[in-house]
Amino acid sequence: MNSLYQNIGNDLDIGELISKEIIQTLWSGYGELVRLKFELKKVIVKHIKLPKPELHPRGWNTDFSHQRKLHSYEVEVNWYENFSKDVDERCRIPQGLKTFKTENEYLIVMEDLADIELTDTTLNANESHLKVCLSWLANFHAKYLNVKNELLWKTGTYWHLETRPDEFERLEDCELKQYANTIDEILKNTKYQTIVHGDAKLANFCFNRIVTKCAAVDFQYVGHGCGMKDLAYFMSSAVEPEDCEDLEEFIKDIYFDELHKAIEIYHPDIDPQDVEDEWRMLFCLSWADFKRFLKGWSPEHFKINTYSQAVTNRALIYLKRLENA
Repeated sequence: MNSLYQNIGNDLDIGELISKEIIQTLWSGYGELVRLKFELKKVIVKHIKLPKPELHPRGWNTDFSHQRKLHSYEVEVNWYENFSKDVDERCRIPQGLKTFKTENEYLIVMEDLADIELTDTTLNANESHLKVCLSWLANFHAKYLNVKNELLWKTGTYWHLETRPDEFERLEDCELKQYANTIDEILKNTKYQTIVHGDAKLANFCFNRIVTKCAAVDFQYVGHGCGMKDLAYFMSSAVEPEDCEDLEEFIKDIYFDELHKAIEIYHPDIDPQDVEDEWRMLFCLSWADFKRFLKGWSPEHFKINTYSQAVTNRALIYLKRLENA
């Protein structure tokens, strides 16, 4: 293993490997995230170890969940190879340094965010956390407005309907099930599409000590979609259920204020108000889209609550009005 990691030092010309620190293991035993200290530099390595085909209980080509996970890592490799080389301080991500692929392993080598003092994470967001994350999302969505790339997910987010047939089959909410495809089609076919992070939960943001800057990590489900999908999911992870109703407009207002400013920077030819007019009303559909997955995956999940149902009801009312228009 150390010889594999030493190859990184050789390729990047950063000297001998001094130490390895395991930061965390990856979901379902697919590898680990490690910090490697070389003579001249520290780097972070996402070391993805794929199960060997003969060891997989239902076969390499038949396990839908495994294929989804496999593609997610291929997308993340593509992201760091093709989208992370240029540093953008308005929506900071770890800079990709190198990727390695073998038959059953991927290694994504990236900068250590500790080098730029973005080391803090939190599960309890205050107003400062919310504001810097919303600014990050707005700038990210503005930057990639109307950008298409086949190397990413055709439709971003880990709960996308096409990739979650098992959860959809188990969904017992008949009305939400009835409208699931309609919601999906609307969100996939907005006039203004962007690249969404796809897993923009609070835990995937790293902050500086005084919470004036942040960076996002974990790009397995980055792909095309409406920016509201990231916003709704972020809010579900960062705001306590009992506070969501009071903070919804606050969250959306900050996001769209930042989006206006960001579009003027990245795409001065696009009218920010036109984007807001389309996207703002799709917040409730994006929330309902995530809830559709959640109710099929874990019906007792704490995110299925009174506020979540109220937002979903708004989405259903909106869809019924469209039907009757």
